[in-house]
Amino acid sequence: MPPPPLPLRLPLSPLFSRLARPVPMNAYCSPFAHLKRHAAAIPLRTKVSGLLVGISALWFTAQSHTSRTITTHTMANKTFKLNTGADIPALGLGTWQSAPGEVKEAVSYALKVGYKLIDGAYCYGNEDEVGEGLNEAFASGIKREDIFVVSKVWATYTTRCELGLDKSLKSLGLDYVDLFLVHWPLLMNPEGDHDKFPKLPNGERDIIHSHNHVDTWKQMEKLVATGKTKAIGVSNYSKRYLEQLLPHATIIPAVNQIENHPSLPQQEIVDLCNEKGIHIMAYSPFGSTGGPMFKAEPVLKIAEKHGVPPSAVLLSYHIPRGSTVLAKSVTPARIKDNLNIVDLDEEDQKLLRDYSDNLVKEGKVERYVYPPFGVDFGFPDKS
Repeated sequence: MPPPPLPLRLPLSPLFSRLARPVPMNAYCSPFAHLKRHAAAIPLRTKVSGLLVGISALWFTAQSHTSRTITTHTMANKTFKLNTGADIPALGLGTWQSAPGEVKEAVSYALKVGYKLIDGAYCYGNEDEVGEGLNEAFASGIKREDIFVVSKVWATYTTRCELGLDKSLKSLGLDYVDLFLVHWPLLMNPEGDHDKFPKLPNGERDIIHSHNHVDTWKQMEKLVATGKTKAIGVSNYSKRYLEQLLPHATIIPAVNQIENHPSLPQQEIVDLCNEKGIHIMAYSPFGSTGGPMFKAEPVLKIAEKHGVPPSAVLLSYHIPRGSTVLAKSVTPARIKDNLNIVDLDEEDQKLLRDYSDNLVKEGKVERYVYPPFGVDFGFPDKS
Protein backbone atom coordinates (compact mmCIF):
# COMPACT_ATOMS: atom_id res chain seq x y z
CA MET A 1 0.00 0.00 0.00
CA PRO A 2 1.45 3.41 -0.95
CA PRO A 3 2.22 5.92 1.80
CA PRO A 4 -0.20 8.83 2.43
CA PRO A 5 0.18 11.90 0.23
CA LEU A 6 2.46 14.70 1.29
CA PRO A 7 0.33 17.76 2.26
CA LEU A 8 1.67 21.15 1.28
CA ARG A 9 1.16 23.91 3.84
CA LEU A 10 2.45 27.10 2.25
CA PRO A 11 -0.59 29.49 2.01
CA LEU A 12 0.96 31.81 -0.57
CA SER A 13 -2.36 32.60 -2.30
CA PRO A 14 -6.03 31.50 -2.32
CA LEU A 15 -5.31 29.46 -5.42
CA PHE A 16 -2.31 27.81 -3.85
CA SER A 17 -4.21 27.11 -0.63
CA ARG A 18 -7.02 25.42 -2.48
CA LEU A 19 -4.79 23.49 -4.84
CA ALA A 20 -2.37 22.43 -2.14
CA ARG A 21 -4.87 20.10 -0.52
CA PRO A 22 -3.50 16.55 -0.20
CA VAL A 23 -3.84 14.81 -3.52
CA PRO A 24 -4.80 11.10 -3.53
CA MET A 25 -1.98 10.09 -5.83
CA ASN A 26 -1.54 6.77 -7.57
CA ALA A 27 0.24 5.57 -10.66
CA TYR A 28 -2.60 6.77 -12.91
CA CYS A 29 -3.54 10.06 -11.21
CA SER A 30 -2.20 13.34 -12.60
CA PRO A 31 -1.78 16.38 -10.37
CA PHE A 32 -3.08 18.48 -13.24
CA ALA A 33 -6.50 16.79 -13.01
CA HIS A 34 -6.68 18.14 -9.47
CA LEU A 35 -5.74 21.59 -10.78
CA LYS A 36 -8.52 21.55 -13.37
CA ARG A 37 -11.24 20.53 -10.89
CA HIS A 38 -10.56 23.33 -8.42
CA ALA A 39 -9.37 26.24 -10.57
CA ALA A 40 -12.90 27.15 -11.73
CA ALA A 41 -13.99 28.02 -8.20
CA ILE A 42 -11.28 30.67 -7.70
CA PRO A 43 -11.66 34.37 -8.58
CA LEU A 44 -10.02 35.36 -11.84
CA ARG A 45 -7.77 37.98 -10.26
CA THR A 46 -6.07 35.32 -8.13
CA LYS A 47 -5.69 32.73 -10.84
CA VAL A 48 -2.84 34.35 -12.69
CA SER A 49 -0.79 35.10 -9.60
CA GLY A 50 -1.17 31.65 -8.15
CA LEU A 51 -1.30 29.42 -11.18
CA LEU A 52 2.40 28.84 -11.68
CA VAL A 53 3.02 28.42 -7.96
CA GLY A 54 0.19 25.91 -7.73
CA ILE A 55 1.41 23.91 -10.69
CA SER A 56 4.95 23.85 -9.34
CA ALA A 57 3.78 22.78 -5.91
CA LEU A 58 1.67 19.96 -7.25
CA TRP A 59 4.51 18.76 -9.46
CA PHE A 60 6.75 18.72 -6.38
CA THR A 61 4.08 16.76 -4.50
CA ALA A 62 3.96 14.16 -7.25
CA GLN A 63 7.73 13.91 -7.45
CA SER A 64 8.06 13.58 -3.68
CA HIS A 65 5.44 10.87 -3.65
CA THR A 66 7.24 9.03 -6.41
CA SER A 67 10.57 9.21 -4.59
CA ARG A 68 8.99 7.73 -1.47
CA THR A 69 7.28 4.79 -3.15
CA ILE A 70 9.69 3.79 -5.91
CA THR A 71 12.67 3.20 -3.67
CA THR A 72 13.71 -0.28 -4.68
CA HIS A 73 14.93 -1.96 -7.83
CA THR A 74 15.72 -5.53 -8.72
CA MET A 75 19.09 -7.10 -8.14
CA ALA A 76 18.36 -9.88 -10.63
CA ASN A 77 20.69 -8.63 -13.37
CA LYS A 78 23.37 -6.97 -11.25
CA THR A 79 26.76 -8.67 -11.62
CA PHE A 80 30.38 -8.33 -10.56
CA LYS A 81 33.49 -9.39 -12.46
CA LEU A 82 35.64 -12.25 -11.12
CA ASN A 83 39.41 -12.44 -11.58
CA THR A 84 38.73 -15.18 -14.14
CA GLY A 85 36.89 -12.68 -16.33
CA ALA A 86 33.53 -14.32 -15.66
CA ASP A 87 30.53 -12.44 -14.33
CA ILE A 88 29.06 -13.46 -10.98
CA PRO A 89 25.55 -12.35 -9.95
CA ALA A 90 25.25 -9.91 -7.07
CA LEU A 91 22.51 -12.01 -5.45
CA GLY A 92 22.20 -15.73 -5.00
CA LEU A 93 19.84 -18.19 -3.36
CA GLY A 94 21.42 -19.97 -0.41
CA THR A 95 20.37 -23.55 0.31
CA TRP A 96 22.01 -24.20 3.68
CA GLN A 97 19.55 -25.57 6.27
CA SER A 98 16.71 -25.66 3.75
CA ALA A 99 14.43 -28.47 4.90
CA PRO A 100 14.03 -31.67 2.88
CA GLY A 101 11.11 -31.50 0.51
CA GLU A 102 11.34 -27.71 0.16
CA VAL A 103 14.60 -27.16 -1.68
CA LYS A 104 13.52 -28.30 -5.13
CA GLU A 105 10.60 -25.88 -5.31
CA ALA A 106 12.65 -23.04 -3.82
CA VAL A 107 15.40 -23.43 -6.41
CA SER A 108 13.01 -23.81 -9.33
CA TYR A 109 10.91 -20.83 -8.25
CA ALA A 110 13.93 -18.63 -7.59
CA LEU A 111 15.30 -19.22 -11.07
CA LYS A 112 11.92 -18.56 -12.67
CA VAL A 113 11.54 -15.17 -10.93
CA GLY A 114 14.99 -13.99 -11.91
CA TYR A 115 17.73 -15.42 -9.67
CA LYS A 116 20.89 -16.33 -11.55
CA LEU A 117 23.00 -17.90 -8.79
CA ILE A 118 22.37 -20.99 -6.67
CA ASP A 119 24.73 -21.73 -3.79
CA GLY A 120 25.01 -25.27 -2.48
CA ALA A 121 27.42 -27.70 -0.85
CA TYR A 122 27.90 -31.42 -0.41
CA CYS A 123 27.75 -30.93 3.34
CA TYR A 124 24.24 -29.48 3.19
CA GLY A 125 22.88 -32.90 2.29
CA ASN A 126 20.33 -31.54 -0.19
CA GLU A 127 22.17 -31.33 -3.50
CA ASP A 128 19.91 -34.02 -4.97
CA GLU A 129 16.94 -31.70 -4.46
CA VAL A 130 18.90 -28.69 -5.66
CA GLY A 131 19.62 -30.67 -8.82
CA GLU A 132 15.93 -31.48 -9.24
CA GLY A 133 15.08 -27.80 -8.95
CA LEU A 134 17.75 -26.88 -11.47
CA ASN A 135 16.57 -29.49 -13.94
CA GLU A 136 12.95 -28.35 -13.58
CA ALA A 137 13.99 -24.78 -14.31
CA PHE A 138 16.09 -25.84 -17.29
CA ALA A 139 13.16 -27.87 -18.64
CA SER A 140 11.04 -24.70 -18.50
CA GLY A 141 13.39 -22.95 -20.91
CA ILE A 142 15.98 -21.38 -18.62
CA LYS A 143 19.44 -21.91 -20.10
CA ARG A 144 22.15 -23.65 -18.09
CA GLU A 145 24.77 -21.19 -19.29
CA ASP A 146 22.78 -18.32 -17.78
CA ILE A 147 22.86 -19.78 -14.26
CA PHE A 148 25.82 -19.63 -11.88
CA VAL A 149 26.01 -22.78 -9.74
CA VAL A 150 28.28 -23.00 -6.69
CA SER A 151 29.28 -26.07 -4.69
CA LYS A 152 31.92 -26.82 -2.06
CA VAL A 153 34.27 -29.62 -1.15
CA TRP A 154 33.56 -30.81 2.38
CA ALA A 155 36.20 -31.30 5.07
CA THR A 156 36.26 -35.11 4.78
CA TYR A 157 37.17 -34.72 1.09
CA THR A 158 39.91 -32.08 1.25
CA THR A 159 42.50 -34.73 0.30
CA ARG A 160 40.12 -36.06 -2.40
CA CYS A 161 38.83 -32.87 -3.98
CA GLU A 162 37.98 -34.32 -7.38
CA LEU A 163 35.97 -37.12 -5.76
CA GLY A 164 34.11 -34.53 -3.73
CA LEU A 165 33.36 -32.54 -6.88
CA ASP A 166 32.22 -35.65 -8.72
CA LYS A 167 29.77 -36.47 -5.93
CA SER A 168 28.28 -32.99 -6.09
CA LEU A 169 28.04 -33.05 -9.89
CA LYS A 170 26.22 -36.37 -9.78
CA SER A 171 23.70 -35.09 -7.24
CA LEU A 172 23.19 -31.84 -9.12
CA GLY A 173 22.82 -33.59 -12.46
CA LEU A 174 25.41 -31.29 -14.03
CA ASP A 175 28.54 -31.67 -16.12
CA TYR A 176 30.22 -28.70 -14.41
CA VAL A 177 29.76 -26.08 -11.73
CA ASP A 178 30.65 -22.44 -12.19
CA LEU A 179 32.50 -22.22 -8.89
CA PHE A 180 33.89 -24.85 -6.52
CA LEU A 181 35.00 -23.76 -3.06
CA VAL A 182 36.99 -25.22 -0.17
CA HIS A 183 34.23 -25.22 2.44
CA TRP A 184 36.50 -24.95 5.51
CA PRO A 185 40.32 -25.04 5.62
CA LEU A 186 40.76 -28.30 7.49
CA LEU A 187 40.69 -32.08 7.08
CA MET A 188 38.38 -34.37 8.99
CA ASN A 189 39.28 -38.05 8.97
CA PRO A 190 38.34 -39.39 5.51
CA GLU A 191 38.35 -42.90 6.98
CA GLY A 192 36.40 -41.99 10.09
CA ASP A 193 33.08 -43.29 11.40
CA HIS A 194 30.95 -40.90 9.34
CA ASP A 195 31.08 -39.59 5.76
CA LYS A 196 30.65 -35.96 6.82
CA PHE A 197 31.03 -35.65 10.57
CA PRO A 198 33.40 -38.32 11.93
CA LYS A 199 33.97 -38.31 15.68
CA LEU A 200 36.51 -39.68 18.06
CA PRO A 201 35.46 -42.10 20.83
CA ASN A 202 35.29 -39.16 23.25
CA GLY A 203 32.77 -37.37 21.02
CA GLU A 204 35.11 -34.72 19.63
CA ARG A 205 35.41 -34.07 15.91
CA ASP A 206 37.90 -36.42 14.24
CA ILE A 207 40.28 -33.78 12.87
CA ILE A 208 43.59 -34.51 11.14
CA HIS A 209 45.54 -31.60 12.61
CA SER A 210 48.70 -32.32 10.63
CA HIS A 211 46.97 -31.47 7.35
CA ASN A 212 48.05 -28.30 5.56
CA HIS A 213 45.21 -26.45 3.81
CA VAL A 214 47.67 -25.34 1.12
CA ASP A 215 47.84 -28.98 -0.02
CA THR A 216 44.07 -28.90 -0.55
CA TRP A 217 44.43 -25.82 -2.71
CA LYS A 218 47.00 -27.49 -4.94
CA GLN A 219 44.40 -30.22 -5.59
CA MET A 220 41.76 -27.58 -6.30
CA GLU A 221 44.00 -25.94 -8.90
CA LYS A 222 44.15 -29.19 -10.87
CA LEU A 223 40.36 -29.30 -11.13
CA VAL A 224 40.16 -26.28 -13.43
CA ALA A 225 41.83 -28.19 -16.27
CA THR A 226 39.25 -30.99 -16.01
CA GLY A 227 36.41 -28.68 -17.08
CA LYS A 228 34.32 -29.83 -14.14
CA THR A 229 34.48 -26.38 -12.59
CA LYS A 230 35.02 -23.03 -14.25
CA ALA A 231 36.51 -21.36 -11.20
CA ILE A 232 37.82 -22.25 -7.76
CA GLY A 233 37.79 -20.41 -4.49
CA VAL A 234 37.74 -20.66 -0.73
CA SER A 235 35.22 -20.25 2.04
CA ASN A 236 35.62 -19.23 5.67
CA TYR A 237 39.19 -18.07 5.12
CA SER A 238 40.58 -15.52 7.54
CA LYS A 239 43.23 -12.96 6.68
CA ARG A 240 45.83 -15.19 8.34
CA TYR A 241 44.84 -18.25 6.32
CA LEU A 242 44.78 -16.29 3.06
CA GLU A 243 48.25 -14.95 3.79
CA GLN A 244 49.42 -18.54 4.30
CA LEU A 245 47.81 -19.68 1.06
CA LEU A 246 48.53 -16.92 -1.48
CA PRO A 247 52.33 -17.25 -1.70
CA HIS A 248 51.87 -20.87 -2.81
CA ALA A 249 48.92 -20.35 -5.15
CA THR A 250 49.34 -20.75 -8.88
CA ILE A 251 45.69 -19.79 -9.28
CA ILE A 252 44.44 -16.99 -7.04
CA PRO A 253 41.07 -17.88 -5.47
CA ALA A 254 38.24 -16.27 -7.39
CA VAL A 255 36.04 -16.00 -4.30
CA ASN A 256 36.17 -16.09 -0.52
CA GLN A 257 32.74 -16.87 0.89
CA ILE A 258 32.39 -15.61 4.46
CA GLU A 259 29.78 -14.68 7.01
CA ASN A 260 29.33 -10.96 6.50
CA HIS A 261 26.87 -8.35 7.78
CA PRO A 262 27.07 -5.07 9.73
CA SER A 263 27.56 -6.96 13.01
CA LEU A 264 30.45 -8.93 11.50
CA PRO A 265 32.09 -6.70 8.88
CA GLN A 266 35.37 -8.68 8.79
CA GLN A 267 36.92 -5.64 7.15
CA GLU A 268 40.45 -6.96 7.41
CA ILE A 269 39.46 -9.90 5.22
CA VAL A 270 37.41 -7.79 2.82
CA ASP A 271 40.27 -5.32 2.37
CA LEU A 272 42.83 -8.06 1.68
CA CYS A 273 40.52 -9.77 -0.80
CA ASN A 274 39.86 -6.50 -2.60
CA GLU A 275 43.61 -5.90 -2.80
CA LYS A 276 44.26 -9.36 -4.25
CA GLY A 277 41.28 -9.45 -6.62
CA ILE A 278 39.37 -12.05 -4.63
CA HIS A 279 35.61 -11.52 -4.72
CA ILE A 280 33.67 -11.61 -1.44
CA MET A 281 30.51 -13.69 -1.28
CA ALA A 282 28.55 -12.99 1.89
CA TYR A 283 26.46 -15.63 3.62
CA SER A 284 24.08 -15.21 6.57
CA PRO A 285 23.36 -11.55 5.71
CA PHE A 286 20.51 -11.52 8.25
CA GLY A 287 22.70 -12.98 10.99
CA SER A 288 21.05 -16.33 11.57
CA THR A 289 17.70 -18.08 11.88
CA GLY A 290 15.08 -15.55 12.94
CA GLY A 291 17.01 -12.61 11.47
CA PRO A 292 18.66 -11.10 14.56
CA MET A 293 20.13 -8.36 12.37
CA PHE A 294 16.60 -7.10 11.62
CA LYS A 295 16.58 -5.45 15.05
CA ALA A 296 19.88 -3.56 14.74
CA GLU A 297 19.27 0.14 15.34
CA PRO A 298 20.91 1.53 12.17
CA VAL A 299 19.20 -1.08 10.02
CA LEU A 300 15.79 -0.08 11.39
CA LYS A 301 16.57 3.61 10.95
CA ILE A 302 17.60 3.18 7.30
CA ALA A 303 14.65 0.90 6.59
CA GLU A 304 12.25 3.54 7.94
CA LYS A 305 13.96 6.27 5.94
CA HIS A 306 13.53 4.41 2.65
CA GLY A 307 10.22 2.73 3.44
CA VAL A 308 11.61 -0.78 2.98
CA PRO A 309 11.89 -3.84 5.24
CA PRO A 310 15.14 -4.44 7.18
CA SER A 311 15.92 -7.39 4.91
CA ALA A 312 16.25 -5.02 1.93
CA VAL A 313 18.73 -2.86 3.85
CA LEU A 314 20.82 -5.86 4.89
CA LEU A 315 20.98 -7.24 1.36
CA SER A 316 21.65 -3.79 -0.12
CA TYR A 317 24.53 -3.28 2.34
CA HIS A 318 26.73 -5.55 0.21
CA ILE A 319 26.29 -3.83 -3.16
CA PRO A 320 28.40 -0.71 -2.50
CA ARG A 321 30.95 -3.02 -0.85
CA GLY A 322 31.23 -4.84 -4.18
CA SER A 323 30.16 -8.19 -2.72
CA THR A 324 27.77 -10.91 -3.79
CA VAL A 325 25.20 -11.77 -1.12
CA LEU A 326 23.32 -15.02 -0.50
CA ALA A 327 19.71 -14.83 0.69
CA LYS A 328 18.25 -18.05 2.03
CA SER A 329 14.53 -18.78 1.96
CA VAL A 330 12.13 -21.48 0.81
CA THR A 331 9.08 -19.18 0.94
CA PRO A 332 8.09 -17.95 -2.54
CA ALA A 333 7.06 -14.46 -1.37
CA ARG A 334 10.33 -13.93 0.50
CA ILE A 335 12.41 -15.34 -2.33
CA LYS A 336 10.83 -12.80 -4.68
CA ASP A 337 11.02 -9.91 -2.18
CA ASN A 338 14.73 -10.54 -1.64
CA LEU A 339 15.36 -9.54 -5.24
CA ASN A 340 14.53 -5.94 -4.33
CA ILE A 341 17.24 -3.67 -3.04
CA VAL A 342 17.50 -0.01 -2.15
CA ASP A 343 20.27 2.38 -3.15
CA LEU A 344 22.04 3.23 0.09
CA ASP A 345 23.37 6.78 0.01
CA GLU A 346 26.60 7.85 1.68
CA GLU A 347 24.76 8.78 4.86
CA ASP A 348 23.30 5.26 5.08
CA GLN A 349 26.64 3.62 4.41
CA LYS A 350 28.37 5.77 7.02
CA LEU A 351 25.73 4.89 9.59
CA LEU A 352 26.35 1.18 8.99
CA ARG A 353 30.14 1.61 8.95
CA ASP A 354 30.06 3.52 12.24
CA TYR A 355 27.89 0.79 13.76
CA SER A 356 30.34 -1.89 12.60
CA ASP A 357 33.39 0.08 13.71
CA ASN A 358 31.96 0.57 17.20
CA LEU A 359 31.26 -3.16 17.55
CA VAL A 360 34.82 -3.97 16.50
CA LYS A 361 36.25 -1.36 18.86
CA GLU A 362 34.20 -2.66 21.79
CA GLY A 363 34.86 -6.32 20.94
CA LYS A 364 31.16 -6.98 20.44
CA VAL A 365 30.99 -8.30 16.88
CA GLU A 366 28.52 -11.14 16.41
CA ARG A 367 29.55 -14.30 14.53
CA TYR A 368 26.57 -16.61 14.15
CA VAL A 369 28.19 -19.47 12.20
CA TYR A 370 31.16 -21.21 13.76
CA PRO A 371 31.06 -25.03 13.86
CA PRO A 372 32.69 -26.70 16.89
CA PHE A 373 35.79 -27.97 15.08
CA GLY A 374 38.13 -26.97 17.87
CA VAL A 375 40.42 -25.29 15.31
CA ASP A 376 41.76 -21.73 15.38
CA PHE A 377 40.96 -20.42 11.89
CA GLY A 378 42.58 -17.05 12.56
CA PHE A 379 39.47 -14.91 12.97
CA PRO A 380 40.26 -12.09 15.46
CA ASP A 381 37.01 -12.56 17.36
CA LYS A 382 37.71 -16.28 17.83
CA SER A 383 41.48 -16.44 18.22
